[in-house]
Amino acid sequence: MEIFLGLIGIVASIAIIKYREAVGDLFGGAEWTKYVGGPYNMAIIVGIILFFFSLAKMTGTTDFFLYPLKFLIPGAMRG
Repeated sequence: MEIFLGLIGIVASIAIIKYREAVGDLFGGAEWTKYVGGPYNMAIIVGIILFFFSLAKMTGTTDFFLYPLKFLIPGAMRG
């Protein structure tokens, strides 16, 4: 099941990157997207993150992939 969901995520990430103009127009010119280069660049960033997360989910390495995020969340390293 994880491989199937990973493949769906990879296909979705490729579609987000390929059709970034339509995805960017869907969100419009939101104020928060200006800080990352606009809605089209935000679609590319989301597509890349989704691709790598799906790849990590397929290979079972999400713990290794998400380990640096534990340093950003207070109290995540306990227990």
